[in-house]
Parts: sequence; C-alpha cells; structure tokens
Amino acid sequence: MLTKDLLRVSRAGGGYHPQFAARSDRPLAAKTIGVFQRHVGEPRRSLDEALEALESEADDFKLARGFASLLDREAVFETQAPLPPVRARRAAFEAAMEVGGVATPDERDAALDHAAASLGSTPDAVDESLTADREVEQVLADFDPRWTPDELLTQYNLSLAQTALFDATEVRVRSSDPKAVVSAVKRLRLMYEVRKTDAGREVVVTGPDALFQRTRRYGTAFARLLRSVATAGEWRLVATIDDRGTEREMVLTSDDVSVPGVDPMAEPGFDSDVEADFAARFRGLDLDWSLVREPEPLETGTSVMIPDFAFDYIHAEFRVFFEIMGFWTPEYVEKKLGQLADVEDVELVVAVDESLGVGEEIAARDHRVVPYTKSVRVKDVIDVLREYEADLVADAASSLPAELVPDEDVVSLANLAGARGVSVDALSDVSFPEHELVGRTLVRPTILDSVAEEVEPGMSLSAVESTLADFGLDDASAVLSRLDYRVEWEGLTGGTVREK
Repeated sequence: MLTKDLLRVSRAGGGYHPQFAARSDRPLAAKTIGVFQRHVGEPRRSLDEALEALESEADDFKLARGFASLLDREAVFETQAPLPPVRARRAAFEAAMEVGGVATPDERDAALDHAAASLGSTPDAVDESLTADREVEQVLADFDPRWTPDELLTQYNLSLAQTALFDATEVRVRSSDPKAVVSAVKRLRLMYEVRKTDAGREVVVTGPDALFQRTRRYGTAFARLLRSVATAGEWRLVATIDDRGTEREMVLTSDDVSVPGVDPMAEPGFDSDVEADFAARFRGLDLDWSLVREPEPLETGTSVMIPDFAFDYIHAEFRVFFEIMGFWTPEYVEKKLGQLADVEDVELVVAVDESLGVGEEIAARDHRVVPYTKSVRVKDVIDVLREYEADLVADAASSLPAELVPDEDVVSLANLAGARGVSVDALSDVSFPEHELVGRTLVRPTILDSVAEEVEPGMSLSAVESTLADFGLDDASAVLSRLDYRVEWEGLTGGTVREK
C-alpha cells in the first residue's frame, strides 16, 4: 500500500479511477531501482537528493515518489558511527557544561576534546557520532529488491488500488475462485454474503458497522482483501468509495491489477473461537470422516451460502455439510434462517447456540440440529455422523458377496476394505473360506503352519517379530496367541516366547 498523499485518481464522469502505471513508465521504474543500487554504502541524505532530482525529471512526481516509497521498504539502513551516538551526545553535552557553554568554534572544539578524553576516543570520532543516528545520516547498508522494473510496475498498481480502497464502504467481487475470496474475507473478519447475479456469483463485503451506519473504518481490510482477490485468474471488483462525503464507484479488474510473483493470502482463520476449537478437537480424532474447511457454495434461492465445514466419508462419495450458528445480531439470525429454509437439498447439520432459541425452527426445515452452549461438543456431532455411517455401512455391505477369497496370502481387513471402497465394519458379515482371521488380519492356514515351524519356545520377542515380518505379519500378539504362545516379559527391555 501507499500513503494517501501518493494516491493518483481521476474523477472523470463522476467515477473514481486509479491512474495506473503503464508500460511507458518502465524506464522511470528502472531508474528508481538504479538510484537505490548506486547509493548502497551512502547516507540516506545523498539517496534522498538523488530521488528528488529524479522526481523533478519525471512527468508525475507522485508516480516517481510512489516507486521510491515501495523500494524504500526493501532497503536496509544502518547507523554507522565510531561511537554510540547517544553516548557521544551525552558526553558532549556534559563537556559543554563543564567548559562553561559552547558559543564559538573554539569552545566547541574544547568541548569535543573534553568529551573525547572522557570516552577514551578522539574529537573527530565524537563529532562524527553526534548525529549519526538521525534518519538522514543513516547509511544504506543493503538493497536487494524483489522486483524487476516490470514487477515494480505491477506492485505499484496493486499498491495504488489498495490505497484507493482505504475509503471504501462496500466491496463487491466476482471471481473465478470465489471460495478463495470468501476465505480471505473470513480471515479479515469482515461480513459478507454471496449473491447470485446474471453475471455469476458475487461476494458482497462490508464491515460489521455497516449494519447500523456507513463507515470508512474497514478500508485497510478491504485493501488487504484485494491482494487475495488479485491472485485469481479472472475477477472484477466494484467498490463504493466515500470520497470526502461524495459517494463514487470504483471498478477494478484482473486487467488492472495483479500480484507480482507473490503467493495468495495464507489459509483463512476462523470466524470464531467456537469454530477453531471444534476443528482442532475433531481433527485430533481417528474417524472415517475428514473435515473440510469452507466447502463449495450451496444455492439458497436467489443467493448462496458457504457452510463453515463439511464432513466427507472416506469410504464413499458422501458429504455432510456443517454450519455453526452462533450469537449475532437479529438481522443476521433472520438472514441465516432464510438461507436454511431455501438451501438446496443436501445433508446439513446445524450447531445452534441455545441462546438463540431457534433450534426447533431449524429442525422444522428438515435439517439436523446440534444445540450447544459456549462450545460445540464433538461427541454430539459424531453421534449424528454415526447415524449416517450406519446407513452407509449397510448399503456397502449389501453390495458385497457373502464370501470373499482375497488373492493375497496375508491381507489386513483395512487394506481389503480400502480396495473394495468400504469400511471395515461392512466386512463383518462376509466369510473368508480360504483365510483365517488373526486379530485384524486375514491369513491362509498354510502361512500359519509355516510360521509355527519357525517359532520356538525360548525365542526372544524381537526375533519372533522379525520372523513374522518375513511373512507379512505385523501383529505379533495376535499371531502368538493363535499359536498358543505367550510372552514372558523381562522388565522393559524385551521378552521371551513361552508356551501357554
């Protein structure tokens, strides 16, 4: 972003049009980079003088100053002095007091001599250090810009557009990646809704205060949002600008602004601590469901909504959407109820803050309801998923034959179920005439006979485990129990195989 004094816009026709840098401005961008590169090792004062000279030659000083402002953030300035400046100034002022003040060059020299003596240094070193930490005296120690001249043009245009958004009160975005836009909006804790228009889905973004009054205080967040919007292939943004009390419209497209070789905004944060807490606890469990953050939008009449989460069943193409409805304004609750009434026919579970008192109303809309207070109990959600899972297991089991004969001599139930695209529970009523179930592994009897010949009483457990591994068996406890062996433990270091 740029400072507002560097904003360049046109108000022709009553609009609000940023004056973007063009290809013809590339020489100025290259010269500005060159000025910084040539002044490495020199004080900022010299750099500023060179930049001022460049501004005087440019057609638009604001453009030249804008390039310099962006490059200045890539520069490293250091205070370089023989003595710590603060210490040198203190010694010099104390010396001036002792010599009765400094009114002439001779008195100044005397004070510097006195200060140098107290610091064990030289008068020149003290003099050189007195103002070395002033900004204009700091030295350009390093300059390694991340942009080429062409990329600097791109970065300038992005920064200019962001600055123009400082005074935005509402932003409307159509993007080839609307999900990424919504993710960024949530991360920035802005309010939004997704509308269906003839041109496609449009994300309308405002700040919470917009429920009550028009405000300019969210302009910085809108500016940050643009960075994520601009990473999509195609997009169009329309912003309502409060231009000193006059409402104007600004239109930006992917032809105007892009991001020069920078990744999009990081993964979005959560709307609330309730969501974050639930996601963390759910992901820590070993379930047959995976948690998806901000899945695809769902149609709700003429608009759309993006649920907070979705649960995908890992053994089939089956998705359950999950929305957490916490306390908010009456307008928000009314809008959410309207969405839930018109949402397309999907499996939807809604966790409802009991303080809202709308659980029965949501259940009447044929959605599953999980009431909560302060935090959503993961167990309550899992109980609902188990009901879906029971039906899915039953459907999967009905598609399996009564008998299965795996080709492998040794195969785990988990691997067999995965190959069949079902859960392990779906195999519970299937028989395996050529295999024996040992623990959670199917093993041909001939393999068990071979193992029995290799394992003898008195072998160490580690030796037995190595033998079993040669046969593709990893559950030593189950196999040893099947062969009528037990393990005699020897402290914590290992054990010996004994007959039962």
